[in-house]
Amino acid sequence: MSTIYYKGMQNGFSAFTGFEWDDGNREKNLKHGVHASECEQVFFNEPIVVLDDPRHSMEEERFAAFGRTDQGRRLMVVFTRRGSRVRVISARDMSRREREFYENTTED
Repeated sequence: MSTIYYKGMQNGFSAFTGFEWDDGNREKNLKHGVHASECEQVFFNEPIVVLDDPRHSMEEERFAAFGRTDQGRRLMVVFTRRGSRVRVISARDMSRREREFYENTTED
């Protein structure tokens, strides 16, 4: 996996015009206690760390985003690009190891 470190939407997501949601994925995220609005917040809050995910990307390019909600909840959001939209595939709270990676990667 290669790391793409963004300090906000303007650095890597400016071409996106919105989000695309699938009811099945939305329900799957709710099982993890994550609402669609929280997933979207991750892409607007700084900092955000994005990794490409070629191992899980047989049919489409997938990415894992590590970031925070407006309330500071640390989430890992798997997503793909659909034209000019972000399509969230899954989201959950970061694991302890992912939190450590996120904190170490985003230290100034």
